[in-house]
Amino acid sequence: FKMLKTRNQLFHFLFFIIGCTISILGTAQECTCSGYAGLKVAYDKSTDALDKYTNSLLKDPNPVCKAKAYEWIATEFLDKKNFDSCEFYLKKSAAILNQISCSDSIFLNLYKQWSGLYYLKGDFSVSLDYTFKLLKAAEVGGNPHEIGIAYTMIAQLFNQTGSAEKGIVYTRLAIPFLNKIEHPQKASDLLFKLSKRYLWYFQETKTASALDSSELFSYQQLAFAKKINSRSAIAAAFSNLQAVAWEKQDFKKAIQFLDSSFLYTDKENSGTMGINYFDKADLLIELKNFPYAKRMADSALYYYNKIGAVPYIAETYALQSKIAKLNGDYKSAFDKSELSRAILDSIRNVEKSAKLTELERKYSQAKNESRIKDLAKQKQLYFLLALAGLFALLGLIFFLRQQALQNKQNILETEQRLNRARMNPHFFFNALSSLQSFALQENDGKALASSLSKFSHIMRETLESSYKDYVTLEQEIDFLQEYLELQKIRFPQKFSYLIHVSSDLEPDEVHIPSMILQPFTENSIEHGFTGLEYPGHLEIDFSKHEKDLLISIKDNGKGLSTTAKENSEHISRASQIVKDRIFLLNVKLKTRASFTIDNTATGRGVQVKIILPLLYQEDIA
Repeated sequence: FKMLKTRNQLFHFLFFIIGCTISILGTAQECTCSGYAGLKVAYDKSTDALDKYTNSLLKDPNPVCKAKAYEWIATEFLDKKNFDSCEFYLKKSAAILNQISCSDSIFLNLYKQWSGLYYLKGDFSVSLDYTFKLLKAAEVGGNPHEIGIAYTMIAQLFNQTGSAEKGIVYTRLAIPFLNKIEHPQKASDLLFKLSKRYLWYFQETKTASALDSSELFSYQQLAFAKKINSRSAIAAAFSNLQAVAWEKQDFKKAIQFLDSSFLYTDKENSGTMGINYFDKADLLIELKNFPYAKRMADSALYYYNKIGAVPYIAETYALQSKIAKLNGDYKSAFDKSELSRAILDSIRNVEKSAKLTELERKYSQAKNESRIKDLAKQKQLYFLLALAGLFALLGLIFFLRQQALQNKQNILETEQRLNRARMNPHFFFNALSSLQSFALQENDGKALASSLSKFSHIMRETLESSYKDYVTLEQEIDFLQEYLELQKIRFPQKFSYLIHVSSDLEPDEVHIPSMILQPFTENSIEHGFTGLEYPGHLEIDFSKHEKDLLISIKDNGKGLSTTAKENSEHISRASQIVKDRIFLLNVKLKTRASFTIDNTATGRGVQVKIILPLLYQEDIA
């Protein structure tokens, strides 16, 4: 009991050390709203008002569900270009999430919406700030698609402020994450953005390889889009391919790609419709169809105004100015040019460009500091793990030592128990009484001398077995025969016996544990045959069983089901002796000896089966 108590204390201490180690990793909990995804799918398939779904989330006691409801409402306001309401609900969502212990990954969608909101408003410095936060949240969540998208968003913001070289750096950082994205739709989305960023880089720098990369990514995206049968993705791919063809001055092919994009574009998708009309106007300028180009540019402006995309509106004003100038309408050309310049000046001035650079510097600094902290935390973790490992090793050594001591104690106790139970002392008393009666009744000196010789041999073997762990099979059989003959003197005409040894065994070579069979033969004679109305019979059989020795002891006595309490106790005693013998054998020689006790198949008598390893002198030396 003391050893068990010490062992439990050791394990508790080790668990405490491991628990402390794990706590170093942080305490952020997993934050989810289980009902959100299902409601989102249901809403997309229905024509119901959004309130029906968001109210369901707001009633949920899980605070994350309330945060997701406000985030959802903000998305709707962003789509409607109600920027103030959008930001109001984004702040409500963030306030809830900041009050609970969540990892940064839970803020991913919030940061994405905030970035998009300020991008549409033309405030690129704030948009970039949220995009860097988005990148960090994606990295914490280990989401390769979101990490790649965040890099392309950062690249887009630098492109918008005329920093094409910085933009392409972040674009390239997104490429390795393509192979980590398993979902085809998400892979298609990232491919589209990569194609767009390389196209913009070409337009700024005229680097030919950038245009080739844009075309390659566009064709890859088109393959993915067709594979998943996504019309919007197919339309986006054709739109990019059209832009590549335009840059290559293949206007006929560009028109074909653009018409294909219009074919697959959802007319409710204002962003894609605006891009397509803008590109169509640009193509028509090259084809000298200025009136038609003006109509296309006006349509592009209409759709860009619908989504409130300030940067695209500025570009469309510039396009309208170009068309007006080509048409000879110089006043309109000047007015449109001024509108474009005013917007571009507001979003591309030196001060805002400096803000973007400063934000990038702060992000890099924060990332480096985070890495330093992670390294320090890693070192601390490794130290604690090493400490825990040391304690675990010491604990294991202590445990194994205790086990070894316990095994030694068990072996000693077992050997003492066996020595005390070599043979029932009543047998010796009863055997002497029987020999006395035999001497008085039979007056046969030779028979008496033979019986006394058997008795003395049995006593000698019993005493010597205290010093011998193993005997040969031949010795055990001789002992059993002498023992059974003496029992026949005690119980004349009561039983018969038969000992059989298989021909493939060598009795003088095979060794078995001493005194392992006598307790069961004693039980059969002393108790199994008591009160029988027919002669008892005992069979002992030795045979090979695969690579083992099978010993069968079978009688035709009363059996287990009708055995009296005294007999049951004797069977338990016999079983314990054999268990002890087998335990010592298995411990010392690493074997798998075993035994079973059951009624015979006929229901009359008991059969004991003992399986021992085939042991020879060299095995026990």
